[in-house]
Amino acid sequence: MRISKNDIPVRIDVPGAIARQVKDFGDATEYGKIGGEYFSLGAGTDISELLKGLEGDLCQSPHWGYIIEGKLTVSFADGNQETPETSDLFYWPPGHTVRAEKDTEMILFSPQHEHSAVIEHILEKTQG
Repeated sequence: MRISKNDIPVRIDVPGAIARQVKDFGDATEYGKIGGEYFSLGAGTDISELLKGLEGDLCQSPHWGYIIEGKLTVSFADGNQETPETSDLFYWPPGHTVRAEKDTEMILFSPQHEHSAVIEHILEKTQG
């Protein structure tokens, strides 16, 4: 699920402040501690090969985040794709992979346990 800034409903609009809020933007009920992550991906980077060996050969951690700059293609286990880009908020459920269409800077918030397992898997692939 992705949403651009201008599509997020304005809840407060007073002189000097605007607050936008989208409700039901993913569910973190079953997860413990959340990690904050900053990712930089160069144009053309595709993490699909690095996820081989994980369940479904996909990242199995959910993520909530924000694209500071750039553009991605995110492919999901159900065959759907999204293209979050600069200034989009997003939620990716478990079962996805990512390709950078442009140089991309993004912030992720992810369950520590689940995403640490994915990162360890990727490190093993890159160092092995």
